[in-house]
Amino acid sequence: MKIQISDIKPRIGSARVAVVTGASSGIGLETAKALAAAGWRVLGVGRDPERSAAALAEIRAGAEEDGKVEMLRADLALITDTAELATDIAARTDRIDVLLNNAGGTPRERVVTAEGNEATFAGNHLGHFLLTNRVMPLLRAAAAVEPRGAVRIINTASSAHEYSSGLDWGDLQMLNDFVTNKAYCNAKLATVLFTRALAKRAAPYGIVVHAAHPGLVATRFASRGDDSMQQYFAANVDKLMSAKEGADTLIWLATAGEPGETTGGYFFQRAPGTVSALGRDDAAAERLWIESEALVAGY
Repeated sequence: MKIQISDIKPRIGSARVAVVTGASSGIGLETAKALAAAGWRVLGVGRDPERSAAALAEIRAGAEEDGKVEMLRADLALITDTAELATDIAARTDRIDVLLNNAGGTPRERVVTAEGNEATFAGNHLGHFLLTNRVMPLLRAAAAVEPRGAVRIINTASSAHEYSSGLDWGDLQMLNDFVTNKAYCNAKLATVLFTRALAKRAAPYGIVVHAAHPGLVATRFASRGDDSMQQYFAANVDKLMSAKEGADTLIWLATAGEPGETTGGYFFQRAPGTVSALGRDDAAAERLWIESEALVAGY
């Protein structure tokens, strides 16, 4: 079933606000376009200035009002960038109705940021952990005046989490024993565990939290990975979806009525997806939360 524009009109008035990370291309761009076309105010986040400028023009071309769409620049793999992004968002809006933590990617090689974090872990998980916590007051502000379940946080996960053998608490970011695909699988396991822990913390405020696996999507994603990742996508070319198809579940989770009735879910093609036993480990979810807090302490 395709989403109809009537499904994603703002429920109350016309002031609903969405923050979409990774909005400069792929499924993030398609999600931002759909929300803007339905009258939402969209704050997109992109890392590359040129791609972000092109995305902004594309989103605004289909938006109800140009002024309701902005693109902010930040690299979620950098904690300083992420903290500044949160401050920038708070300066532009007093509420967030939907936060879509979508930015991320797979590595070609081990990259350690100037802050000492491994870029795969930081860009897929740690940046979103910090951003979510920093903008939580804006989400709570929206939740205070909207029906319970209307305000949501959606995390882009992946079926890759099923291939993780578990997080190494002694080397959480794989700084000492780095393997590209393992690093990505672990980062997406972190996304699933983060969703689980966050859902419990957000529930008292009526905020819904879900994760989504978009599927194999024909975007820039695979081209940034190593040879094995590119070979995997090449071998499954007949299963690749368009970015618009991949964004469908994200848009549905953010806007449809049904997902607002539950929290802590993991979805694929608008239906509950398979979560590994490691992804259902509440103790690991809580441990990851504590470890992540320590890594962003001071921000």
